[in-house]
Amino acid sequence: MNSPITLNNITITATAVRYQEQILTSDALEFLATLHSAFEHRRNDLMQRRQLNRARIANGRDPQFLEETRSIREDSTWQVAPIAPGLEDRRVEITGPIERKAAINALNSGANVWLADMEDACSPTWQNVIKNQVNLIRVLDNELDFTAPDGREYKLNTSDLQQLPTIVVRPRALHQPEKHLQVAGTLISAALVDFALHFFHNAQRLVAAGRGPYYYLPKLENHMEARLWNDIFNMAQDLLGIERGTIRATVHIETITAAFEMEEILYELREHSSGLNAGRWDYIFSIIKNFRSRGPRFIFPDRDSVTMTAPFMRAYTEQLVRACHRRGATAIGGMSTFVPSRKDASINAGGLAKVREDKFREVRDGFDGSWVAHPDLVSTAREVYDVVLGENPHQISRTREDVEVSASALLAIAGLDGQITEQGIRDNIEIGIRYIESWLRGNGAVVLRNLMEDSATAEISRSQLWQWIHQSAITDQGEIITRGWVQELAEETLEGIERFEGDRFEDAMEIFESCALREDFPTFMTRNAYLRYLDLPAPVLEMAG
Repeated sequence: MNSPITLNNITITATAVRYQEQILTSDALEFLATLHSAFEHRRNDLMQRRQLNRARIANGRDPQFLEETRSIREDSTWQVAPIAPGLEDRRVEITGPIERKAAINALNSGANVWLADMEDACSPTWQNVIKNQVNLIRVLDNELDFTAPDGREYKLNTSDLQQLPTIVVRPRALHQPEKHLQVAGTLISAALVDFALHFFHNAQRLVAAGRGPYYYLPKLENHMEARLWNDIFNMAQDLLGIERGTIRATVHIETITAAFEMEEILYELREHSSGLNAGRWDYIFSIIKNFRSRGPRFIFPDRDSVTMTAPFMRAYTEQLVRACHRRGATAIGGMSTFVPSRKDASINAGGLAKVREDKFREVRDGFDGSWVAHPDLVSTAREVYDVVLGENPHQISRTREDVEVSASALLAIAGLDGQITEQGIRDNIEIGIRYIESWLRGNGAVVLRNLMEDSATAEISRSQLWQWIHQSAITDQGEIITRGWVQELAEETLEGIERFEGDRFEDAMEIFESCALREDFPTFMTRNAYLRYLDLPAPVLEMAG
């Protein structure tokens, strides 16, 4: 392992990987160090505030609309910034990792937007952290290509950035550290690392190409965190001599507390805001996490039974559309995780029908765009949105004043359709173990049973198991779910998995047990796994995708 290197006050502790020196230049590190020095104290205070809020909810206090921000919600005059170039029409957004083949397929897919994901669909190995930045630069250089082991070659269809999907980068979330970079012994925020390096290397070129530095902000829990990001954006633009308001950010509303502050979040970012997104999977995880000890009212049935038609999910999405359109912002719908099969047409018939139904519900509710996880779904989603939008790029004029803004509706979780089944328990176990194992090998997006699983869906799986055990939930067959029973099923699952050289199933099982079967509840499974298990000492590696 390399000895730590310190440049411009930042100590790099990672084993060096190829192209690292192109990303971690002296000027880039100085830029990152300046942002860290300015904002780390505030970020840390906000993370402590999260813990206090979760404790209040666990002790019986439901989230509520803030009285101190009532004037923001009731002031009908303010609007977010005008739509930025390349974000006028967002009817189909494709998401995925910034691995070369996946990136090329996404950029050639015909989608309007490519969400280049450094978060839920990315395993943050040091190699991946550097690779993500390199590949985003390669897109601008028209140098992104890939040759598969079977000889097939992949390259971009065009070098004209305005003919490709608009690139929106999702950095890691505010709670996640970057364990390989530190200042005076303090780990730098992973969110700041991802944002600062991308902005430093690409912002000027994106603007010159008629686009801009655009971002998705994940896992915000309140408007004060949006204010932090807004201040980061202002300083970053000032440092590089870029006009304020050039950055645009779409915020994921994927926590229950953020759902009560949607308009406030738009307000804090209004000069930089490009809308909100209904991050459905993390939203479900957030509800389970926050209310996991609050009794039968908050016990969810099998994961597959919790759909977007559930009353609390309908309230969440409709209130999101209303908040966005009242303020001139775009509302982006949730992810379709179905992955079509190119071998079994019978699988596709049912899967595509569900995708169409989901997208029709969204666009009829007023959403301006939606997500897909696979290029083969782009045409399906586009056809649905075209029916309603036609030639219009969006439907912001539908302000949805008919929607009742209601705290009780957002928390109408009791009495969900569906039951807890033994198969549901087994599915959660298998998804959790298989996803973690793949994640430990550097893969952040995994196809299991024709569904794209990422860290958000894996978090649902393990948090449901924890909740069912601690609430002594009962299956449809009348069996009480106990830690011992789930442990037996987990061991049985592991025994039934075909092993291979270099697999990480033993580590995955240990992580799974520590996050789903023990008394305490780690707030984020991947954060614990990242700090302890990811990037074990290894030789210098070539860039593999």
